[in-house]
Amino acid sequence: MTTGSPRILLIGTADTKSDELLFMRGRIEAGGGEALVMDVGILGQAPFAPDIANAEVAAAADATLAQLAALGDENAAMSRMAQGAARLTATLHAEGRIDGLLALGGTMGTDLALDAAAALPVGVPKVVVSTIAYSHLLPPERIPADLVMLLWAGGLYGLNDLCRSSLAQAAGAVLGACRLAQPPSLARPLVGITSLGSSVLSYMKRLKPALEARGYEVAVFHTTGMGGRAFEDLAERGRFAAVFDFSLQELANHLGGSCVTAGASRLTGAGRAGVPQIVAPGATDMVDFPAWAPPPARFAGRPSHAHNRLIASGMCDAAERREIAGEIARRLREAQAPSCLLLPLRGIEEWDREGQPLHDADGLRAFVDALRGEPWAPAECVEVDAHINDTAFTDAALAVFDRWAAAGRIAPGARAALPA
Repeated sequence: MTTGSPRILLIGTADTKSDELLFMRGRIEAGGGEALVMDVGILGQAPFAPDIANAEVAAAADATLAQLAALGDENAAMSRMAQGAARLTATLHAEGRIDGLLALGGTMGTDLALDAAAALPVGVPKVVVSTIAYSHLLPPERIPADLVMLLWAGGLYGLNDLCRSSLAQAAGAVLGACRLAQPPSLARPLVGITSLGSSVLSYMKRLKPALEARGYEVAVFHTTGMGGRAFEDLAERGRFAAVFDFSLQELANHLGGSCVTAGASRLTGAGRAGVPQIVAPGATDMVDFPAWAPPPARFAGRPSHAHNRLIASGMCDAAERREIAGEIARRLREAQAPSCLLLPLRGIEEWDREGQPLHDADGLRAFVDALRGEPWAPAECVEVDAHINDTAFTDAALAVFDRWAAAGRIAPGARAALPA
């Protein structure tokens, strides 16, 4: 929480967006904040003096403006400016000179803004005003875990009443966030759990209180694309003491070509960062697609389930399930961390129980057989004669966790009572 005047890093191309930047600076100052303007334009001259000139941004990327202009490639040039902007953003925060970030742009400015925002840790307010907010042009792996985006309506060229409203809201959003921000305290070791809603996967109802009783903070991530991306980002940054990655549907979605994806790096962040991971193949028997659009042609005639008006799921066939099994095994074998796959033999999500719409005993058997046939070392593969939502499965997961904690593989929990 910022007690004084919030200091906002305001990023944009001052040669093309000077009116917008000056308007937002005025709104920030009117709201009791301070704005530090970073110019990330390359070709034009800013009509005002930014606090951080574009030449300084280029220098942070080990280049000059002339060198970038000489590339003759706007994508390559702005990618280098994005490197410089991200480095300066990280430095400004590390030096305690900024409390939050506000950036604006179209496709070019948004591309750069995502890198700058990603340079800030979770808990630091970061707001991007963009003409492509919420667009499928934004890959999940580029979006920071706690980014706020506002759609910049009518803001492609010049100020007007409509876009002033969006820009003013963005200024208010970042100011308010800085005043009320509560960065993670890290007083207790953090454990990450992945899941879908409790109507599909419900193990977190038992895992969370059990881990809290052991002295850990527990965060549960909703694996519908962006939740898994946030989980992977934090895992790769080493923010977790351990993870229970039990909902891998985003991996199935990625392999199945679904737009509901956390990107190609799903199930790799913890392994790369050395974070102990207990993994289960929750909900990998289905691929998600938007419920408001026609289902993909290859799912025609297959069992499916509409969860609500936004998201629906179609059942994977045996060949797809074998592919998913192989990919899970490969990613765990390559992990640079203690890794254990818990394999529930009686089902991997609530809708696959007998009598439910996605029940497929033969498909589950093919999936289990494929996993049994994989080489696992140095990872472990532990079979559990239970459904993933059964108490016996949760008990087995906690047994692995406790075994690793006793062996010193997982940081001990903070047993002292802490405020909620």
